[in-house]
Amino acid sequence: MFAIIQAAGWPIWPLLLASILAVAFIIERSIALRRSKIVPEGLLQSIVAEYRQGGATEEMLARVARHSPLGRVLSAGLRNVKSTREAMKESIEESGRGVTHELERFLTSLGTIASIAPLMGLFGTVVGMIEIFGATTAAGTNPQQLAHGISVALYNTGFGLLIAIPAMIFYRHFRALVDSFVVEMEQQAVKLVELVHGQRAD
Repeated sequence: MFAIIQAAGWPIWPLLLASILAVAFIIERSIALRRSKIVPEGLLQSIVAEYRQGGATEEMLARVARHSPLGRVLSAGLRNVKSTREAMKESIEESGRGVTHELERFLTSLGTIASIAPLMGLFGTVVGMIEIFGATTAAGTNPQQLAHGISVALYNTGFGLLIAIPAMIFYRHFRALVDSFVVEMEQQAVKLVELVHGQRAD
């Protein structure tokens, strides 16, 4: 591995840093964006049942808000349960925007790495090409410098693509996952509003 890094030259170091960051973001988001953690099964039903038994107490609202991102959205609605449907929906939307922002954490950085990794590889290719042209002098061609220039050009191009492809795949996957969670939270929040205002049966 060290021999490859040596052959690729100094332009490989920014690519190595980008690859480490990309792996860290992918692992972190894979752990954070689990369905059971974001939109737990049966949470809405248990909240509605508890609300009908004892109302929306501060202790209950705080516990629900700590439970999960969906819990935060639903507790924001329950805090305004005595207000109009519009006021309740507004508080849910405000909380939902904050939750969505948290779910999208590191996704912009991962997308940026996916976009710039091929450009960083291309930069390494240019450096390698400069070395190739520098290998030709009036006295002849320096084979060692020529071979090193080709290594720098090819290794950096390949490594840039090797980082960009999985980073883009995971970025798209996580974006779709966040979008599906947001839609599901919106649906459950609307159902909560209709249930507590008596416009919908269980």
